Amino acid sequence: MKKILVLCTGNSCRSQIAEGYLKYFAEDKAVVYSAGVETHGVNKMAIQTMLEDGIDISNQTSNHVDEYLDIEFDFVITVCDNAKEKCPYFPVKSKIVHKNFEDPSKFVGSEAESKERFRESRNQIKAFCRTFVSDYIL
Repeated sequence: MKKILVLCTGNSCRSQIAEGYLKYFAEDKAVVYSAGVETHGVNKMAIQTMLEDGIDISNQTSNHVDEYLDIEFDFVITVCDNAKEKCPYFPVKSKIVHKNFEDPSKFVGSEAESKERFRESRNQIKAFCRTFVSDYIL
């Protein structure tokens, strides 16, 4: 079984969404964790946006990357440039995969515009996760 860590800045939106989709697409073929170089709590809009697509991430937690330094991951996926730059050293065995996604929580606009930004990010992350699982896990 593959072990995957999704790493982001605050472990509140993008990495949480990716964790949800990777678990969904990989089913029982991978153990998926997410963490941040900081912890900001799981974003409520991320939870709502994922529920719209039938995936409940409300029980996921916001964790700091230091909590997982003793786990030998097969893959470390960085989903933002900041996390890639601050990514701690992982053993050579870990394959590092990077894909930068814009942070929807940083968007400034109306509530409707904000929801749409979260949906756009969710859909981009979903497509990435589907491809990642197809290429590396299945």
